[in-house]
Amino acid sequence: MRIHALQDAVQSAHLPGLIDLTPGIRSLQIHADPARIHPSDLVATLQQIEDTLPSTDRLTVPSRTVKLPLSWDDPATRLATERYMNSVRDDAPWCPWNIEFIRRVNGLKSVDEVYRTVFDAQYLVLGLGDVYLGAPVATPIDPRHRLVTTKYNPARTWTAENSVGIGGAYLCIYGMEGPGGYQFVGRTIQVWNRFHHTGLFAEHPWSLRFFDRIQWYPVSAEELLEMRAEVEAGRGEVEIAEGAFDNAEYTRFLAREGDSIAAFKDRQSAAFEQEKERWRASGEFDVAPEPESFAAPEEVRVPDGCTAVGAPLTSNVWRIEVEPGQAVEAGQRLASVEAMKMEMEVAAPIAGVVREIYVTPGTQVSAAQVLMAIDPGQARRDAA
Repeated sequence: MRIHALQDAVQSAHLPGLIDLTPGIRSLQIHADPARIHPSDLVATLQQIEDTLPSTDRLTVPSRTVKLPLSWDDPATRLATERYMNSVRDDAPWCPWNIEFIRRVNGLKSVDEVYRTVFDAQYLVLGLGDVYLGAPVATPIDPRHRLVTTKYNPARTWTAENSVGIGGAYLCIYGMEGPGGYQFVGRTIQVWNRFHHTGLFAEHPWSLRFFDRIQWYPVSAEELLEMRAEVEAGRGEVEIAEGAFDNAEYTRFLAREGDSIAAFKDRQSAAFEQEKERWRASGEFDVAPEPESFAAPEEVRVPDGCTAVGAPLTSNVWRIEVEPGQAVEAGQRLASVEAMKMEMEVAAPIAGVVREIYVTPGTQVSAAQVLMAIDPGQARRDAA
């Protein structure tokens, strides 16, 4: 809250040479032109501004309640976890289901209790741009709703746009498709829209503001897809209630509920310690030697008359789209591979029939390694 107050005060001062302000949770990055304001003069001015701010316990800031839909355990998040297991690692403690992992490390009795905790919470937005493009970093106002997790290690190579996850004690909405490491709970509508300037995006391409309170309500995966289409078209409606966040009132709340909050944290801490002991026993903390290189692929002999389909680069096979005996057209997708946090399509170089497939999902392949063989003559023979 003090960083927020400092940002507002610096903006109101209209300092010469000020280019940009980037607030973090505990810091304020100030970008200024040294040709117009000397750094030492800027620091002195900032100290004067800081001295004029009221004490933190007297700060009150605007705080909207923004109700957003959440598709719990959305198929897109399940797919991201499946891809992670196929191409990165399949033995991680948070696999195959992130929500069960969240339940376990927080000492909750059931997955339903995780569900109720997420939907009962109000998540206070403390930062924007955490995972690029207006993504909020938020934490529950009530510490008893503050679920904690570890992040993926190694990170995922793919996350669906607007997936919702928890990392540490923070919740994030991914602003765009990309890599990631937060533990999934679901998926929501867009938080970034540079084409339409209506509704949540009337002022900026990003939808949320500092100190917004996100309140989730449940929708099905199918309902969410319809809502996402409406938001994409600039027609989506979101319920917003104006309000304020009073730090003094919040401090009194923490004192009043102190015993209950302490009991929750003790249970949570004990559960996390038990989880770490399981990891230690399973070798999760052991240092594994890095492989020197990809294992040499088995020698493949492509049948006479067939065309080899090679890997575009060193990568992991994510998905095989065809099966032996299947007729394919030139340019048709045969497989997908992942490398460097990107997915690439492997297309058929010619029309024909898939004669043989030499890899499976999860296989590590080197550049030009043969993935499958296509018989261009088989289709002609079958037609005859």
